[in-house]
Amino acid sequence: MGLFTVGEAREELERLQPVLEEIVALRADAAELGAVIGAGGPPTPLGGMPEWKAATARLDDLMTVVQQTGAVLKSLAPLLVDFPSEIDGVDVDLCWLEGEAGLNWYHRADLGFAGRRPMP
Repeated sequence: MGLFTVGEAREELERLQPVLEEIVALRADAAELGAVIGAGGPPTPLGGMPEWKAATARLDDLMTVVQQTGAVLKSLAPLLVDFPSEIDGVDVDLCWLEGEAGLNWYHRADLGFAGRRPMP
């Protein structure tokens, strides 16, 4: 897959919003279910082992949807998605972090999140 322009990345992020929102909700459900299963406790109102398996399978499917766009899912908690791009001839990742309203940050590909800067 190729590089995203800023406009293409913003459009893709907009298209992915329902997928990303579902990932966030399922992530919380899977964590709660996993904690109960790991402790050997009784099922929660969310269920037990079958519901945990279903939630984790659906999470895998949703993460694949994100990756198939050419975006890179860097972190699940918090949800962090990078869109490979180029600014002024430099390889960068346009960077979206869970909770942000839009795609307004980038970082050099070789620096990662620590080098994050506002979009020019």
